This record gives sequence, C-alpha cells and structure tokens, in this order.
Amino acid sequence: MPGGSFILRSRWIAPMTSPLIENGYVAIEDGSITEFGSVDSMPRKPDIDLADAVLMPGLINAHTHLELSMMSQGDPPASFGEWLWRIIEQRIRRGDQLDGDIEIATRAGVTESLRFGVTCIGDISRECGITRPVLRESPLRVVSFGEVQAMAMRRNLLDDRLDIATDQRDETERLVVGVSPHAPFTVEPDAYCRVVSVARTRSMRICTHLAESLEEREFLAFGTGPLREVWDKLGTWDDQVPLVPGGPFQLARDCGLLEIPSLLAHVNYASDDELAMLAHGQSSVVICPRTHHYFRHAPHRWKEMISRGVNVCVGTDSKASSPDLNVVDDLRLLHKQSPEVEPAVLWDMVTINAAAALRLPGVGAIEEGHAGDLVAFAVTGDDPLREVLETNVLPGHVMIAGELLVPSPGQANS
Repeated sequence: MPGGSFILRSRWIAPMTSPLIENGYVAIEDGSITEFGSVDSMPRKPDIDLADAVLMPGLINAHTHLELSMMSQGDPPASFGEWLWRIIEQRIRRGDQLDGDIEIATRAGVTESLRFGVTCIGDISRECGITRPVLRESPLRVVSFGEVQAMAMRRNLLDDRLDIATDQRDETERLVVGVSPHAPFTVEPDAYCRVVSVARTRSMRICTHLAESLEEREFLAFGTGPLREVWDKLGTWDDQVPLVPGGPFQLARDCGLLEIPSLLAHVNYASDDELAMLAHGQSSVVICPRTHHYFRHAPHRWKEMISRGVNVCVGTDSKASSPDLNVVDDLRLLHKQSPEVEPAVLWDMVTINAAAALRLPGVGAIEEGHAGDLVAFAVTGDDPLREVLETNVLPGHVMIAGELLVPSPGQANS
C-alpha cells in the first residue's frame, strides 16, 4: 500500500456532484483528495489500478442502531408495538450482560459496515456511554445521536438522559455528538421541545423517529393501541401523559423541529399537508427500505418528497428489523420497486444527500479537498451505477482518509 500520497486509476469514477468519468483517476495526499479526472491529465502512473471497477465516495448509512447488531429480525410482527416489546424483552433478559453485549454488537456493526462499503454512519444509541468509546476508536466517521426517552413515570429521567446524550467528551475529528428525542411515543411534548431547544441552542445535530407507524398516530391521539400496551407491560404508564390529536407532525412543528436542519427517520406515513410542511421546512428524511418492507407498511412517498424538494437519504435501521447493514441492498430494493428512477438519484441518497442530512461537509463526493473516503465495486459494462444495483457485488476496496481497510476483491453476496 502506498504512503501518504498516491493515485488510484479506475475504469469509472463516480464523483456524484459531476458526471461519470470513464478511465479516470483520483489522487490522494495526506488523507484528502487533491485532484481527479480523466487519465489523460493524470500526473504520473497510478499506484493502484482498480481495473474494471467504479470508484465512488465512501457510502453513508444515515440511520442505524449499531448497538442492536447482535439481534436478528425474526418473523414479521403483527404490530410495531409487538416488535418493540420483543426488543425490550431481550434487553431485560440480558440483565448484567447487556453492557458487554452492546459493546460487542457495536464492534460487530463497525466491521460489517466497512465490509459493505460504508465509511460514515448516523448512529442512534440509547447506551452512548458504551457505544461512543467504541466508535471513537473505529475508523468510521460517525454522528452519534444520543437517545433520550422521557414519558409517563419516566419523565423525571429527562435531565439525566439529556446530559448523557449530549456529553461531548468523546468527540474527535471523526466522531460528532448529536442528540435524538427517540420518538413521540416515548418522549412527552414538553420534553421533546426541551431536547429540540437544547440542540438548537448548542447547534447540535438532531435526529428523531417520526411518523414511523399508524400505531403512533393512534397513541398520540387517544393514548391507546399496541404502543400503549407496551407501556402497560412495563408498568410505567400514568394518566398525566398529554395527547397530541394533531399527530407527530404537529408535535414536530410546534417544537420547531421542522425549522432547523433536523433528520427525520422513516416518515412512513405522511399526508399531503404534512408533505407540504416538510417541503417548507429544513428537515431531511432518511428512509429504511428493507425495514419498511419488513413491517409491511403502505408504499413510501419518498419520490413525492424528492419532487417537492425534500432532501431524502437512506439508512439500514438496525439488524432487529433488517437482515444486515448493507445499505446498497436497501438501494437495490428501491431500484426493484421503482425501476423508472435513475440509478444516480438512488446513489445520491447514500452519498451527497446523506452527507447533507448529517451536516458533514467534505464527505459524500469525490471533490478536491474532500476526505479520501472511497469505495470501489467491480463492474463489466458501460452503466456501472445501474450494474451494481442489479448484481450482488460487494466492494473490492474501501478507504477512509486514504487508508485501505477492505482489500479483498469483489465477490458475490451470499
């Protein structure tokens, strides 16, 4: 492997912010891209020849839960509430072993992410005191959203959980701390607004699960349904929880969440009026196609969101609702469902769109001055972005800051 300065040549270069380059090169120096273009202008012979491959920016998984990487999907649940209770039961059963399991799961999630070409993640973590030290030592770029829950008999935990979630002691050049009010069915409106206010005051990145299920709307409007049953099983419900008849978007709007560069996970259910609210706000939306399919939700309106100017990106969610952390397989599902959408639009959702959603300049594109985070897929034809979506090829090379982390050749995904 070359030292701090080297050149890669590839059959195709996909900068993302400019057209594909056939027979191109990328020059890296001290971990950053210094130039790229056609081999006709290459300053010297390449140090690494990727042959018939498409070289693109390292992929960005904008929404995942690495601490759940030791879990598995299981059969599709009868309701979202049933699935949520499964997760809670597993945590309860692990008891004193839970902290160790979370550390192991996070390490496994880092390794799996790299294998699939992911160089940057937006990670949601309830146990960020455990996950952040692991992520800090990993090569990944991370926005670590500390999760806050505060509802019913647990509302008095808000201050402590908010302090833990926003603790920035683990921040590094590659790890940025953000905050996540978990969801409208676990955070009361006053607490939700408090978290948004803290994020806004401290200019912190913020992510929340919003409009994830129809059960959420029932819970907010009436305090009933499968999500209420989860609270009853926990024995922590009380009648002081306020209702939000207008639904999750009303809560987000009233707290000012849509007025700041926030990240909304899932948004599986949105009316025309709510799409208009998104279009007039600053929020990005991250969809998780395979998780969406697992829960058998109604068709997602992501194409309408894009047409209205909403920034849409893609994540894997967790292995408790998705088979693995291969974000390209989420793109492949979208491609299968909507073949009329140009492949470049889909790839934007795990590169430039995701970088914008996570507010991370300098990643998500091959540009001068950007980080040398790159992934290469072996291809054979003249439409490389489409070909990767229509095959099961894995990355042959993965780099972060010019460091080669995955040197194995492309192979079929088993």
